[in-house]
Amino acid sequence: MKTLQSLAQNMKGLNPQTMPIGQANLLIEQCVKALDPYASKESQRIKLEEAFGRTLAIDITSPIQVPAHNNSAMDGFAFRMPQTLKPGQTSMRFKMVGESFAGKPFLGPVAFDECIKIMTGAVLPPELDTVAPQEAVPLESFGQVQNTLSLGQSVEIELTRFTAGDNRRLAGEDIQQGSLVFEAGERLHAASMGLIASLGFSHVQVKPLLKVALFSTGDELQKPGETLKPGMIFDSNRYTLKGLLQGLGCEVIDLGVAADQPQALKQMLLQAARLADVIIASGGMSDGDADHTKDLMQEIGEVLFWKIAMRPGRPLALGRIGSSMLFGLPGNPVAVMVTFLSMVRPALLQMMGLKHDKAFAISTVNAICEEPIRKISGRTEFQRGKSRLSDTGQWSVRLSGNQGSGILSSMVQGDCLIVLEHERGDIRANESVTIWPLAHLI
Repeated sequence: MKTLQSLAQNMKGLNPQTMPIGQANLLIEQCVKALDPYASKESQRIKLEEAFGRTLAIDITSPIQVPAHNNSAMDGFAFRMPQTLKPGQTSMRFKMVGESFAGKPFLGPVAFDECIKIMTGAVLPPELDTVAPQEAVPLESFGQVQNTLSLGQSVEIELTRFTAGDNRRLAGEDIQQGSLVFEAGERLHAASMGLIASLGFSHVQVKPLLKVALFSTGDELQKPGETLKPGMIFDSNRYTLKGLLQGLGCEVIDLGVAADQPQALKQMLLQAARLADVIIASGGMSDGDADHTKDLMQEIGEVLFWKIAMRPGRPLALGRIGSSMLFGLPGNPVAVMVTFLSMVRPALLQMMGLKHDKAFAISTVNAICEEPIRKISGRTEFQRGKSRLSDTGQWSVRLSGNQGSGILSSMVQGDCLIVLEHERGDIRANESVTIWPLAHLI
């Protein structure tokens, strides 16, 4: 089995102290591909009504054609369009010989000069090819209210208003029998659930939920709801991470806060490894004397430690304890969000088989920066921003507040991340920048 160290050694030019974010993501992708224990887990058969947000484990092909038969696209009168019209002819009278309702088709024969009254979705007899909406047939054509039209009466249809096939839905025009409807790895949403139901499936085969255990480290952390003691802070990272993980459809196992004591951290890591496919720890990734997490990770598992050339979020750990993947994130609130979105999130989507799913792809938008931004070349920076769209369709963006890595309020006040690339220096006002809209990310 490949090790993290062997994978890292194959990366040319790898410097764990100043690794560009692109190189870090490439290494994470290779590590997940090589070490992913989740990929071998057996799929589950569940009820369709319980499948929202789940990931398909197998392809779905259609056992039927949809629609199952030619049918009417609206309420009206179904008739057969004549191939030719007499000179000067614009309309024709058709004798109504029956009615077709959804679920109650008309089964009798229909001659060329006959029609039937038909409702939306009702089966269109094989002899007929066109539907005239009832509002297009004048009331005076049959001398009384349409809803009380009796069999044997005639209606006059202005043929020049229609082309053969108008207002007709063909059998199989949506889905052909035997065609591929969904591929394995697609995430099910409301519309896809409805489509699967329309094919007659009551159950679906899905991948098991990705189990993610998370905890925070730090003797200074208190749980929200407690009385804040001097020198202490409330733990916010677990709540941020839990929301981000729930948004991806993961099963979250919240283990709380681990004290900065080697034995307590060791037990927390071992417990997390027993319970989950992935472990996410926040805090304890820096070089401080009290940061025991790194040493313990190396003692009970395998781990790589990096300093990513990015701001915020420089320290990062990737490892494995038993069969569980491990991500060690920084402790500052904004740094933990940025590192999760830029590096952990793609890895989890890869494990779930959703890496290239359009529902989870990060949208990028080019915007004009309204103000200058100081930037050091040689690292990627993520600034919190507030964007707006002009009347001409041009996006612009400005900073949303204090950009300190502990200032979570500016992430709430903003609606995007301004992504300043590794090689860029200072940004001048009116320069073009890339933004990540946060609406579907957080």
